[in-house]
Parts: sequence; C-alpha cells; structure tokens
Amino acid sequence: MAEFWVFGYGSLMWRPGFAFAERRAARIDGLHRQLCIYSHVHRGTPDNPGLVMGLDRGGRCRGIAYRVEEMNRLATIEYLREREQVTKVYIESIRSIRLLDDRPRNVPALVYAVDRSHRQYAGRLGLDQQLELVLNGVGQSGPCVDYVRSTAAHLKEIGVRDHGLEALVRALGPN
Repeated sequence: MAEFWVFGYGSLMWRPGFAFAERRAARIDGLHRQLCIYSHVHRGTPDNPGLVMGLDRGGRCRGIAYRVEEMNRLATIEYLREREQVTKVYIESIRSIRLLDDRPRNVPALVYAVDRSHRQYAGRLGLDQQLELVLNGVGQSGPCVDYVRSTAAHLKEIGVRDHGLEALVRALGPN
C-alpha cells in the first residue's frame, strides 16, 4: 500500500492532533494559502465570524507534510474530517505534493482546499476587513488572533514569507 501523507498549511502545521511517523517541509502547486474562510466554529461563530486559512486556486503553497503509519490511516482521516469538515467548507482530496528537504520527491497527500461555492468562502479581503474579523473572532479553539499569530510564527520558523499575513500581524500590534 502507498504511503499516506497529510498536507498542513495552517493550524495543522503547529497542531496536527494526530499520530505521525515523519514530518517534512512540503509544497503544493496550483493552490495558495489565504485567509479566505469565515470561521463559524473554531475561531468564530455564525454571528461573529473569525477568519481562517484555506487553500485557494492558483499559485503554490509551502507547508508541512506528515507521514502517517498505515495502522493510523483510518483514525487520522476520521479525526481530520471531524476537525476540518464541521461545516463542510473544505473539499477533501488526494493531491500531489513535493517533499522539500534532503530527499525531495512527489507524493500523494490528503489535502483540504476551500470550496469556493460554500457560504463561508470570504474570497480575498482587504487588510481592514481581515483585521476586524481576526480581532473579534473567538470560537471553540480560541481567539482568532491566536490562530493568526501562531500560523505566522510557524511560517517564519520554516522559512516561509507571507507578506499579507505579516502585514496583518503588524496591524494586530504587540501580543
């Protein structure tokens, strides 16, 4: 059976929540990371939404790939569906990703990309709109501000520059 990989580009980079055998830097082509999803559960509510990352069409995205042992495959998929698909805003698929470290190669991975037809799809928002949603959003997983700061910190940790996210963090001010 083929190896089972999961691609993380937001909170999965710093809080995967499942057992994994290997963690590697990775890239997906044809999709880019963007704060483009109104969060109604984890970082906001329907009445007071937060804003979280989605993989949207175009470009490329660097993130983290996790290799999951075969004995943990089904439990990992079940966990991720429960976590990521609460409101069905993501499209679950297997896509080719590129592992980027000392043994670069392409592998198939489980990926969650935004469903542009979903009512929670925010599209590309301006900095002021993002700031308002991030400052006011609080959900089951905590304040949206914490999510944005953690994602930015982990991108920096793996050497990824996201100028839009960095501008948002500056606008948020000091912790």
